[in-house]
Amino acid sequence: MDEGNGDEGNGAERRWRVPLAQPVVKAVTAVAFAVVAASSLDDPPFLLLALVAAGGLAALALRDAIAPVRVAADDDAVTVVSGYAGRRRVPWPSVREIRVDERRRLLHRTRLLEIETDDDLYLFSAFDLGADVRDAAGELERLRARADR
Repeated sequence: MDEGNGDEGNGAERRWRVPLAQPVVKAVTAVAFAVVAASSLDDPPFLLLALVAAGGLAALALRDAIAPVRVAADDDAVTVVSGYAGRRRVPWPSVREIRVDERRRLLHRTRLLEIETDDDLYLFSAFDLGADVRDAAGELERLRARADR
């Protein structure tokens, strides 16, 4: 979690971003798939699969580079990534609920931060936030409560 400079509203802005290692790993893996594709020109189905994997990973790495901050909040509103790399600023009164959805499947547990607005639902994982989703939810609730005063 990053702390902003505090220029907005009455308090500091809080930002949650994708850790730098993630787009780097995605980009390196995309290059590896491209190399595999180039070395398999004689196998069209495998070539296509490797190119699709390389392109998908490159697109995800580019998104992480263009829009690394997934959630930002201050005393007035929360800003979330919307679509591929767009941003949407939602005033606190339009935020219906902030919650953590936790699910267990076999030996794996997933947690998602859910930000429900009047007309959308935004989902963020710990990989999106670079922090535990429960900590982010708690901080967002504190900022939201300050806005209600």
